[in-house]
Amino acid sequence: MATLSLCMIVKDEAAKLPLCLASVKGLADEISVIDTGSGDRTPTIAQDAGAKVNFQMWADDFSKARNASLDQATSDWILVLDADETLTEQGRQLIQAIKLEQPLGNVKPQDLLMVTVMRQEVGAAQSPYSQVSRLFRNLPAVQYYRPYHEGVDDSVAALMAKEKHWQVAQFGNVAIEHTGYGVDAIAAKDKYKRAQRIMEKHTADHPQDAYMANKLGALYAAAGEWKKALPLLEDALRSGNFDANTEYELHYHLGITHKHLATIEGSEADHLLAAEKAYRQAIDTPIAGRLKLGAHLNLGGLLAHKGKIDGAIAQYEAAARIDPKQPTVYLNLGLMHKAKGYLEPALRAYEYAILLDPNYAAAYQNMAVVLFKLGKLPQSKQAFERAIALVARENPAESDRLRQGMKGLGLDKV
Repeated sequence: MATLSLCMIVKDEAAKLPLCLASVKGLADEISVIDTGSGDRTPTIAQDAGAKVNFQMWADDFSKARNASLDQATSDWILVLDADETLTEQGRQLIQAIKLEQPLGNVKPQDLLMVTVMRQEVGAAQSPYSQVSRLFRNLPAVQYYRPYHEGVDDSVAALMAKEKHWQVAQFGNVAIEHTGYGVDAIAAKDKYKRAQRIMEKHTADHPQDAYMANKLGALYAAAGEWKKALPLLEDALRSGNFDANTEYELHYHLGITHKHLATIEGSEADHLLAAEKAYRQAIDTPIAGRLKLGAHLNLGGLLAHKGKIDGAIAQYEAAARIDPKQPTVYLNLGLMHKAKGYLEPALRAYEYAILLDPNYAAAYQNMAVVLFKLGKLPQSKQAFERAIALVARENPAESDRLRQGMKGLGLDKV
């Protein structure tokens, strides 16, 4: 039976670490932790769970810290998690299969070097899934590279080129859930500045690294620095120096960039056309369908903006086929059916969105409008009240606006 080391780097993760460690309980034969300067109980929590904890001064280099955690590991296999990640039940089943040295697909256990897994980005505004390389054999040649957006893929590829029997398998189910999107504004700003500093230095030193150029371009886009993102993404695409996943992301981020430049530059039509082309090229990239969900949703929104409602519906329906559990897909389908005047199909779509997410304020709000148009006034009032209650938690001003809208429709008298 094979053994497994959980390898982590942490800093001030006392609130999240216990849940992460609980998700691998009974699977990890040892836990290797590098702490980069916690001021809370993070090291104590890790030690209480049986972890081997060492400390390393932060040096603006995630790979350096990751590799230090790998150096402590003594098991046959390594699983890498961050404190804001947890192993799913399907992920646990995968680990059990690895430890029992069972075949994975057509790959023999003795030839399996690494397994790439699907990670769900819980709460992500854009792409809800990503593919990550977090489960691999504990071999000296397998090391992390790049100071930010670090990964072992380059070293794995080099080892496979040298020792031909090694293979990489893909695990298509969600093995890891990531919940690291709920940071406050100050923390998000600090994280952005750190990422920008590290990535800009690396890109200046390694201009041929299209992977990092893609990530830096995405960072600029996320910060609204569209004119900095555009040439970086275009140059990276022209280089051809990327794998299929990076190619998808380059087209995807280029689509986002052109869409936003359309609103701030004079050549709106040209940018919208370029955005549509970029999203379609992203969708045509040969990667797992779940990873393309963001491109389908964004292309649907772009087509809707251009008045191409049928085209938008086709994209949202494609997204629903890929992942029928995403409530935002059905909200958008409802909006498109409503735009075409199909109120009953719109209502069904909103109802299904709410079934998937009972706290989906936007779905309740739009459902209330459709119910009003259908003459179902008591149900409309009830949906409005639910939307108002949900919105009030985060945005009291918006809840007041909704309440006034409900009164304007005369529903307060129903």
